[in-house]
Amino acid sequence: MTEVLRLENLAKSYGQAQVLKDINLTVRKGETVCVIGASGSGKSTLLRCVNFLGYPTGGRIFLEGKLVGREVIDRSGRTEMRYREAELCAVRAHVGMVFQQFNLFPHMTAEENVMIGPVKIRGLSKAEAKARAAEHLQRVGILEKAGAYPGQLSGGQQQRVAIARALAMEPSIMLFDEATSALDPELVGEVLLAMRKLAQEGTTMLVVTHELGFAYNVAHRVIFLHEGTIHEEGTPEEVLVNPKKPRTQDFLRGVTTFRMPEPRIAPA
Repeated sequence: MTEVLRLENLAKSYGQAQVLKDINLTVRKGETVCVIGASGSGKSTLLRCVNFLGYPTGGRIFLEGKLVGREVIDRSGRTEMRYREAELCAVRAHVGMVFQQFNLFPHMTAEENVMIGPVKIRGLSKAEAKARAAEHLQRVGILEKAGAYPGQLSGGQQQRVAIARALAMEPSIMLFDEATSALDPELVGEVLLAMRKLAQEGTTMLVVTHELGFAYNVAHRVIFLHEGTIHEEGTPEEVLVNPKKPRTQDFLRGVTTFRMPEPRIAPA
């Protein structure tokens, strides 16, 4: 399988606090990789580094086989990475990200929210962007709401528009940062169903989630992050059902089922 993303010894510190330590991870085309772990384990920081919303303080990131940034030798003789903002803008255009909050423009319809990236960044005509918006709104089962404004949509519907907006940029990989955590429980199922459909279509996805049913039923691999390190990694069966490490076992203690929440109303 073609490599889409590779992290080598990725590290991130805030002052003296080291949040990520020597993360080595490869995501291949068509894979869904889920990252789980306790609060504060570094999950969201990992995604922010991949999308360069926060600069790594160590290690290297490769996107589609190409090293992001350039290596330089500092005065002490250590190798460090330097990044140009123009290069990072290009990287972000190829890495779709869906956040906990929907961040839709309230004065734009669902369709217009999805169109804006392809027009402003990709240079598509409005007609081309409109067709692309329809395609991706359909993919997440919300095309019938294309003309609605965010305030007229439920939280689950808004999050599906946010997913369509990221997809419309036709990224190499999709990042999901706890995409259902801000939703009422009854709305979680419809977003997870849309994400599952994307996985079945072969969308490459790196998903931070606390929805263990999604990780078990959808992921090709599961990563358990603990204190900024990959503590355990394997298939959903290996990590979620038969974990080897005591910390993973403690995290999963009491979990008796890996069913996915049912959508209140299934996406079309």
